[in-house]
Amino acid sequence: MKTNAQKLEIASKITLPAEWAPHKAMWTAWPSHPDLWMEDLPHAQTEVAAMVRALAADGLNGRKGDHVRVLACGDEFVASAKKAIGDVAEIIPAKFGDIWLRDTGPVWAKREGRVVALRFKTNGWGGKYDFPDDRTVGDFIAKTAGTPVIQNDIVLEGGSLEYDGDGTLLTTRQCLQNENRNADLSADEIEEEVKRIFGVEKVLWLDEGLANDHTDGHIDNIARFCAPGHVICQEAYGDDDPNVETHEEIARALSNMTDARGRKLKVSRIPSPGLLKNASGLAVPASHMNYIVGNASVVVPTYGTKSADLAVKALGPLFSGRRIIGCSARYIQGIDQEGGGAFHCITQQEPAE
Repeated sequence: MKTNAQKLEIASKITLPAEWAPHKAMWTAWPSHPDLWMEDLPHAQTEVAAMVRALAADGLNGRKGDHVRVLACGDEFVASAKKAIGDVAEIIPAKFGDIWLRDTGPVWAKREGRVVALRFKTNGWGGKYDFPDDRTVGDFIAKTAGTPVIQNDIVLEGGSLEYDGDGTLLTTRQCLQNENRNADLSADEIEEEVKRIFGVEKVLWLDEGLANDHTDGHIDNIARFCAPGHVICQEAYGDDDPNVETHEEIARALSNMTDARGRKLKVSRIPSPGLLKNASGLAVPASHMNYIVGNASVVVPTYGTKSADLAVKALGPLFSGRRIIGCSARYIQGIDQEGGGAFHCITQQEPAE
């Protein structure tokens, strides 16, 4: 058991590179469980393949694409992944519960300039989805990457974190302070743990995420940094958007925040997808914010709505030098069935040394 002094010493050496910093690899997973994906399985595989190809492709001005490392579970799915994307990605046999590696994989950071894998307790998104091997896949990834592991006692998913690489971390109370995650910790204790673990100086808190979000308000669906001091959030698309008030409250809250360096946040907005319903008639927490920033490209989830082109165009000036590519995430998101998530949820970047 580490003493408080030892914990503080570790934290003082930890830094979190921003997502747009250079990557050594991009990790993701191949849909491999017919019992979870049912008839959507081949469609989800097609969408993951398109994302992988977009990330692996070289970009503008000589930017090299990502080295994409794809986990696949079982011989059949190793073979199908190799057939679909083996020419542009490395396929790695592995056991995992499902493809949401942002939450079950490690969060890579740096300690004294060397990459380390931060690991956390996993409880199935507050006890909702307890898939086999989700508790161990993060350690497998870290071992395969050859990065030392730092274990932490807090229950936490990577999708609940957004950081600027300059000392500021953004998250939501709905998730990190939820009783279904860390009921034994107070709000202040959770904030102090987050600062300690990630070596950040300031935590910015938004209240709630999108309606019907089974992750309890993951930040990567609602607000993202594109540079230190500069955040992106959504504006409602259509009068029937189920998150009209939420989008406005997020924008208001962000515009009144300052970061760890004392900068007042600049807020840019892109359109939301608007109202999308799943097979049960519930509004789906689909979001164009669930993009992944690669070395050469930003891959943006689209859902067949008129908002897609507008969102892709709006992101262009915010990630100058990278291609902005819209790719379908309709089946990954589970719009035609029950489910949820997109490209940020299924990836995790490993920073370069």
